Amino acid sequence: MPAERLTEDAIRTFAENWYVALDRHLPLEQVLALITEDLEFKVPEDTFLGHQGFGRWYEAVTNRFFDEVHTVTKVEPVIEGDRAIVRVLVNWQAKIWDPPAARSQWLGFDADQTWTVVAGADGPLIKQYTVNELAPMPGSGSL
Repeated sequence: MPAERLTEDAIRTFAENWYVALDRHLPLEQVLALITEDLEFKVPEDTFLGHQGFGRWYEAVTNRFFDEVHTVTKVEPVIEGDRAIVRVLVNWQAKIWDPPAARSQWLGFDADQTWTVVAGADGPLIKQYTVNELAPMPGSGSL
């Protein structure tokens, strides 16, 4: 099956759907369908490679954070044929609970990210994902 052509609208919708998947803690298999097998995933805590590396990250975060809400504030793709470099700005808010604390803690961050997206058979796929900056909101707990 030929790759779907990348468009600004398709990339924007894809970015929003990516965060819906993360917020809902969808099963790993569903999220893996949104990334390439040779993914390079760079977040502040480490770099994770491929489906196996991403799976380790995903298991950790879905067991750590809850009540997550990602709000995409900007998606700026530069499309170069069957790939695009995309600047993504997203506000992320969540809660964590560290036993034996009596209450959970609120987290809020604005993230500046750069993605490399490639055309897949069913739409865009993330090939490279880099968090450039993670700025805490006032009153946020720390990671």
